[in-house]
Amino acid sequence: MIVGVGGQGTLLASKMLGQVLLQQGYDVKVSEVHGMSQRGGSVVTYVRFGDKVYSPVIDKGEADVILSFEKLEAARWLEYLKPGGQIITNIQEMEPMPVITGAAKYPDQLVEKMQAAGAKVDAEDFLAMAEEAGSAKAVNIALMGRLSTYYPEITEEQWLAALEAIVPEKFLELNKKAFALGRTA
Repeated sequence: MIVGVGGQGTLLASKMLGQVLLQQGYDVKVSEVHGMSQRGGSVVTYVRFGDKVYSPVIDKGEADVILSFEKLEAARWLEYLKPGGQIITNIQEMEPMPVITGAAKYPDQLVEKMQAAGAKVDAEDFLAMAEEAGSAKAVNIALMGRLSTYYPEITEEQWLAALEAIVPEKFLELNKKAFALGRTA
């Protein structure tokens, strides 16, 4: 599952993942974006792959990995993670509307709470990596770089080929740098 907030690039990340998995010969199903796709709304995409996949939908307790662009979104979708599953999350905090209006407080110690619930959590400042690469908008590709380390059977060159297939030429070098920073974090 790829989860985040509208405008963060979850759809591009799911396209990249789908592309690299297709190159590996898997049957791949990628869902449409669910949730509020406007900037600021919660979004989720499902990416399923295997020898034969009949539906892109992932039910509660089935996700092998949750790739999250924001900590609260990782926590929001935690029940979809299978026991022993992996969360890779950006430590960025984007306040939802109830927090902005003062009706709620942003939860503290989210990483620790997810770990206490049994999740393996890989939490880094992927936004800083994207900014180092040249644009905060590359946070999605920095996260994909980190995700790539969990699939050692897929070479770095294969990941980069997928990136090249979906990113316009004028943004390619910036995104390659973000990918490398995420991969080596």
